[in-house]
Amino acid sequence: MTLALGCIADDYTGASDLANMLTRCGLRTVQTIGVPDDALAMPEVDAVVVSLKSRSIDASKAVVRSREADKWLRARGASHVLFKICSTFDSTDAGNIGPVMDALQADSRDPIVLVTPAFPGTERTVYQGNLFVGSVPLNESPLKDHPLNPMHDSNLVRVLARQSKSRVGLVDLATVAKGPDAIRARLTKLAKQGVSAAIIDSVFDPELETIGKVALGHRLSVGASGMGLGLARGLVASGRVKAISSSIDQKAIGGPVACLAGSCSQATLAQVTQAEKSMPVLRLDPEKIVSGAGGAERALAWAREHLGKGPILIASSSTPDQVATLQAKHGRDATGHAIEQAMAAISEGLVVAGVRRLVIAGGETSGAVVDRLGIPAFLVGPEIATGVPALRCVGWSRGEAVMALKSGNFGGPDFFNDAIRLMP
Repeated sequence: MTLALGCIADDYTGASDLANMLTRCGLRTVQTIGVPDDALAMPEVDAVVVSLKSRSIDASKAVVRSREADKWLRARGASHVLFKICSTFDSTDAGNIGPVMDALQADSRDPIVLVTPAFPGTERTVYQGNLFVGSVPLNESPLKDHPLNPMHDSNLVRVLARQSKSRVGLVDLATVAKGPDAIRARLTKLAKQGVSAAIIDSVFDPELETIGKVALGHRLSVGASGMGLGLARGLVASGRVKAISSSIDQKAIGGPVACLAGSCSQATLAQVTQAEKSMPVLRLDPEKIVSGAGGAERALAWAREHLGKGPILIASSSTPDQVATLQAKHGRDATGHAIEQAMAAISEGLVVAGVRRLVIAGGETSGAVVDRLGIPAFLVGPEIATGVPALRCVGWSRGEAVMALKSGNFGGPDFFNDAIRLMP
C-alpha cells in the first residue's frame, strides 16, 4: 500500500469528519483506531486517517502517540501528513496542538508549517488570524464554555504561540487571495525571520484549495477538515490521485439500534430533546455516575426492556453549569473519566445484547466507546450530516457493524433519526 495522504487526528469524531471529507473529494479512505497492527488487512486506499484519543491527554503522551502514527504513515509512502485538529482549535495553553506540531515538524524537517482550523462548511473561518464561529469570534461563542478545553482567545497566533516553541506568524487573507505564489513568497519571508509556523486565513472553500496546493509542497500541515478538503482537491487536480465516486457496500446490518450521547454542547443537548419525540430516552444522572452509584447497570437494564421495540437513546449530557458543578466537586479529570467509562461500559453491554448499529455523540465519549469495543478500523460510508459519515467496521472480532461518531456541535436538530435512517 502506497498512500497519497496520511492523516493523524487528535480525536475519533474529528477523524470521522476528516475521513468523510476526503471520501467526498474522491479519495478512497480508511479510518483506523490508533496505529494499526501490521496484521490488519486493509483494502487499497489513497488515504489513511489514524485516529488518536490525544486531544485532552498529557502533552508528552500526545507527542509520543502522534510520532508513532507519523512513522507508520511515512513508512507506507505518505509524503504529506496532515495533523488534524478541531475546527475550534480545542487546546489549552499547556497543549496539545503546539507540542505535537513542534515534534512532527522536527521529524519532517519542514522549515515552516501552515496551520488553519478554517472549515467554512461548518461556519469556522479565520480572518487576520482570528477564529470565528459563525459571525462571532471564538471567545464570544458558546465554545468558550467547553468543559475540557474552554477557549477564551480567538487570536490563533497568540494561542499557538503560548503552547509552541515555534515563533508563529500570519499569512493574511489579502495574501491568500493573490494565489499560491504569493503564499509561498510570504512563507519564505517568514521563515527567514525565524518563524516556523504560520496561521493562514481562510473564509471560503476556494481559499482552502489554494492553501492545499501550497501545503502539498511541504511534508506537514496542521488543520481541520477544511485543510483536508484543500489537500484532497490538490491531489486530484495534480493527477496524483484519480477521484472515485463509488461508496462502500451498503449491505444492511439490521437488528436493534442504540444512540449514546455524552457531549454537553448546545447542539447535542437540543438533539437529545428532539429525539424524545420519537424514541425512548434515558437521561442519566451524572452525579450518580461519578459517585459510583451503578448508573451503567441501571441503564443496561432499561435498554434491554426497550431494544426490541425500536431505537433508544441513553444520554449523560449535561448543561455547562451542571458540568462545572460536578467538576468543582469531584475534579475535572475524575468527572470526565467516570462518565466516559460509564458510557463505554454501556456500549459494551449493548453489543452483548445484540446491537450492531450504534450512534455516538461526543468526541470523548466516542473515543471511550471505540476503545472499549476494540474496533481497529472503519470504511467510510454515506454522509449523515456535514462532517459525520456512517462507518463500517473493518477487522472487528465481533463481525459486521455500522457506527456514527459525531462531534458534539455537528448535525441538525433531528440528527439521531437522520443517522438511523442511513444505517440500515
